[in-house]
Amino acid sequence: MAGASNLSGLALETSGELQSPGSASSNRSLRVAENVRKKGERNPFQFALNYLSQVQEGTVVRGNDALERNLVLVETIALSQGLPPEAVSLLLDLALSLRAGSVTCSRILKFLIPASVVPQEAIVRGMSWLCVGKMPLNAQVLFLRWVLTVFDLIDCKDHLRAVYGFIFSFLTEENLCPFICHLLYLLTMREHASYLFCALQQGKQSFLMQLLALYKVFRPELVTLSVPSRLRTGFKNHNSTWKAALSAVQRKNRTQMMADHSLSLGVKGKPVSRKRKLDHLEVPPLSSSFYTNSKKTVFQLQELRSFTELLQNIHNIELPAQMGSLLGCSLALHYLDCVQDESAFLRLNFWLGYSLQEEFLLCPVDGDSDSQTEASRFLATILSSQQFLQESFLSTESFLYKFLSVWDGSLLRSQVLDLLSHVPLMPSHRKMLLFEPLMQLYFTSSVFFKCSVLECLNSMLLKWLTWHSINALENGLDISLNSNGTVTMTLSGFMDTVIELVRFVGRLAAEGLRLENCHVLLLSHTLAFYETVCDMFVKYGLPLVIMPPADVFYPALLATDSVSVDRLGYIMYRYRKNLTLAKKQGQQREQTFHISRVTYQEFNKHLVAMVSCLWNSKSFLSGTGIEVDERQLIQSKVPDHWSSFDLVHHPAFFKYALEFHQKCWPERKRVDLASIKVGKYWNWYVEFLFSQGFDGLNDFIKVNTGQSYSSSSSSQGDSQPTGQH
Repeated sequence: MAGASNLSGLALETSGELQSPGSASSNRSLRVAENVRKKGERNPFQFALNYLSQVQEGTVVRGNDALERNLVLVETIALSQGLPPEAVSLLLDLALSLRAGSVTCSRILKFLIPASVVPQEAIVRGMSWLCVGKMPLNAQVLFLRWVLTVFDLIDCKDHLRAVYGFIFSFLTEENLCPFICHLLYLLTMREHASYLFCALQQGKQSFLMQLLALYKVFRPELVTLSVPSRLRTGFKNHNSTWKAALSAVQRKNRTQMMADHSLSLGVKGKPVSRKRKLDHLEVPPLSSSFYTNSKKTVFQLQELRSFTELLQNIHNIELPAQMGSLLGCSLALHYLDCVQDESAFLRLNFWLGYSLQEEFLLCPVDGDSDSQTEASRFLATILSSQQFLQESFLSTESFLYKFLSVWDGSLLRSQVLDLLSHVPLMPSHRKMLLFEPLMQLYFTSSVFFKCSVLECLNSMLLKWLTWHSINALENGLDISLNSNGTVTMTLSGFMDTVIELVRFVGRLAAEGLRLENCHVLLLSHTLAFYETVCDMFVKYGLPLVIMPPADVFYPALLATDSVSVDRLGYIMYRYRKNLTLAKKQGQQREQTFHISRVTYQEFNKHLVAMVSCLWNSKSFLSGTGIEVDERQLIQSKVPDHWSSFDLVHHPAFFKYALEFHQKCWPERKRVDLASIKVGKYWNWYVEFLFSQGFDGLNDFIKVNTGQSYSSSSSSQGDSQPTGQH
């Protein structure tokens, strides 16, 4: 019985096993469903994505609580953390297929914020949805704007370039044309220039002209249409919908993101304010436009380790995805300078111009110290790149013309003025854009700002003169204004520009010295500028001599510090050298340009005044250049006023005269400076004075007085300036 009972139990178990296939399958389904439910509770975001991936065409949206709940969940995660690549692909396909309607399509596109990269296959599939004809126009525009915003996050672009012709066909769509042009501009390579014939038929809107300018760089022989060399930015900012969210997500996930896909949109301000956030003031890292799945053999810039590698691979190097990454990288700038690829400069100027305008012109200034530090670092990178290339970027020049009109003179003063000093030669209509706002700031600011402005303009003039001396063409009539030699200016045009700058600075300096009571620091910077001006002919080969105005010359001559008088002596000495050489060359051969007779007259007037004052002890007398009414001189009650500014009594040299007197007559209790000017003591005093390091004044006296004060037998006498012109 026991055995029977065991068999019976076995039979029951066997019977249960025989009935298990259907019930076991059902149990497994229940277990899987339960596991999915529990996993969904643990990872609601993945559960929401699974739900959205199963949405079918024709799904009712209105009143669909499940759809709304999952969309809200995904939207919250997207705006706070960003979406992984697979989620971007899934949601983009859901939106553009219109399976959940056009309203949901626009909603998804607006919160489609990638956390790291965007798969290019998702973009290619998205472009194919444009052909279906189901998407409303506003959804098509929104999609293209989103593509432009995340363009630098697309993991690879070779498949996108493979459908370049397909994208190009949308140029005929009037409403899509601006966005398609912008996308094509970013994708265009040399082999795509053959499309320009079709582009020429679309019109002359700014965005089309921008694209044509790029085509002309690649195939200039095919573009007969005149494209302006200095186009305004033809593409507007399209990322306003996603900018703040992208910035916040990138800042939060920066440590996890791959460095070569970083988008420079780091927001530094409070999102609730419209203050300047410096969103684009980070130079992006180098990342190539092509990756391992590209069929083209290219060498990525970020792989370069030495200049030798650059030379070996210079014909196989692919420009980076974001041209701003060239800034601050010496090897990348070497490449840019060597190949002289105008398309690279176009792209770099586009990126740089957009960044500067977005962060400095469109937003009010934020005085936050971190923001200022970041902005200072960004502008310093631009400056170092321009100095490396020895050429200014067109975008920084255009930015400065606009920025000066709203600049307060204090924000990033050093960097802004350094950028300003790199502004190249300007056509006449641009001069007022520079001079007018600068003059307003100059007259309403402190003496230290005035000094900074004069230093900036002196540096600008030095760069212009150096550029002229190096790049003047052989015939001497045309000057190349850029490294490619494509823009030239006649020598007369160059001279007119220099004359306007020098006269502008002369007006600033004269009025500034009056306002600041001849401040010694301002006078020093003024004389530094005229040290450059006085040598333009001899040192830089420019047949031009411009004398300083009287409001600059006489404050320097009557200055109370000896350094200023000595520098004025050097300046007058160099003016004489330049005028003598100009006169000699004019007599030897016929020249196109001649120094004006008025210039010689101004020099002679200054020369007579300086010699009469310092050497001949005839200050303020008739015929000396510094004439003061005799009645006023008598009313001043200054004894021997005619000798008050000679080398003995001049306030700048008074202490040296006292020291010399003490050495010569140590026993005297009463100081008699007039005794210095008698006999051999005068020569000894002049030698003593010039031994103090006044080389400029020494050269001036030697050349212009004709006196030999080294001889012990000679004595001081009235001297007429020698060699007047």
